[in-house]
Amino acid sequence: MVRGYKIATLGSHTALQILKGAKDEGFKTIAICKEGTEEPYKSFGVADEIILVKSFKEVPKLEKELIKRKAVLIPHGSFIAHMGIDEVMNLKVPYFGNKKILEWESDRAMERKWLKAAGLKLPKIFKKASEIDRSVIVKFHGALGGKGYFIANSPRDFRRKIKGHEKDTYQIQEYIIGVPMYIHYFYSPITDELEILGFDKRYESNVDSLGRISARDQFALESIDPSYVVVGNVPVVLRESLLPEAFRMGRNVVEESKKIAPPGLFGPFCLETVVTPNQEFYVFEISARIVAGTNPYIQGSPYSQLKYKEPMSTGRRIAREIKTAIQKKKTNLIFH
Repeated sequence: MVRGYKIATLGSHTALQILKGAKDEGFKTIAICKEGTEEPYKSFGVADEIILVKSFKEVPKLEKELIKRKAVLIPHGSFIAHMGIDEVMNLKVPYFGNKKILEWESDRAMERKWLKAAGLKLPKIFKKASEIDRSVIVKFHGALGGKGYFIANSPRDFRRKIKGHEKDTYQIQEYIIGVPMYIHYFYSPITDELEILGFDKRYESNVDSLGRISARDQFALESIDPSYVVVGNVPVVLRESLLPEAFRMGRNVVEESKKIAPPGLFGPFCLETVVTPNQEFYVFEISARIVAGTNPYIQGSPYSQLKYKEPMSTGRRIAREIKTAIQKKKTNLIFH
């Protein structure tokens, strides 16, 4: 056990690898689970303790107990989606990450400003549906795993598909043709080192299953609209000649984050990109936290295997950073 500290997270998203990685680094672990969802954390043996709640919105009520137990909260996609940004910002439990960056991540306009200032190539954004002159993808705000996203090819097509969601907050984004590529980074404020820990593609329902159907049969299914709900992740190894650009983009994003939200982005983050036939990266989103695409790499990726002698998942890399900060008495750099 590392000086009595415990690693805690919500039982969802990437909790299995976060808790497994924490145990591998010598921490005791706590899984906060909604009632009825605790079995995986019991079955896989990654949680030393399971706290049951009816809703993740009850987590703030656990603050005093978590602080008493020297727990460190590790955020993932379910934190914002289920608790809300205000509740997360007000948490007083030690939290691995810079909460100031959440506002930039959760607002698509601010996110775009950040990525553009970092010098990344971005898809065109249409302010009005009447401006649509090519294929676009309509994305709703928040970490909802692609729920509700749709493709539109004209103002008329957009108006037909947006029905029922006109009051929701969304962004109309140019649809870039290429290979979706999700880059898993880790930045250490202790060493100022940027690492690439892996890449993945998402398996989305029902768009990926529709892609396996012939064009002739797709016409017969014209009443079915494609959806982009993420149901799984597929590991990918990037063409090696593209790695320098991947590192450049990650470093630029980190350096720009230090200006807009000091002390800046640290720990795991992901650039969600499309690689075109011209081998150009278009960045359409950033996740300023661990992403579910790291889950195939609980025993490490080809990239972590190049750098580490032991299996190194992103979850374990988080725990390693926390342990290093404790040992070097630099927890002020990573707990916010």
